Amino acid sequence: MTGAETLIRNYYDRFNAKDVDGFLALLSEDVVHDINQGGRETGNAAFRAFLERMNRSYDEQIVDIAVMVSGDGSRAAAEFTVLGKYLATDEGLPPAKGQTYRLPAGAFFEIRDGKVARITNYYNLEDWLRQVK
Repeated sequence: MTGAETLIRNYYDRFNAKDVDGFLALLSEDVVHDINQGGRETGNAAFRAFLERMNRSYDEQIVDIAVMVSGDGSRAAAEFTVLGKYLATDEGLPPAKGQTYRLPAGAFFEIRDGKVARITNYYNLEDWLRQVK
């Protein structure tokens, strides 16, 4: 396993463990986060705030992870399944009632100096909406 693949697998291991500090330690201070069908946030502090919002509304585990890495290790991609439970209503979304969902998803990474410098997440929002309505 390459250093980049290990980094990405650690990223998801820390996410699944809800180890926010350990997770953020894998990111560069100026990490760029492209939110699925949303905006772009920059910085470790912004990512922490995003995780805190997510952890209030969702309980998620990432499974069936496949990691692909570029030859020079500067970029990576992951395809996976999100197993989730919608815990508390997220602004602008349907009411939460403990609905569960199973969602195929993916992410693209830029890696710099052994840390995640950019992450772009993607999942099908319409599929998620169908599952929680």
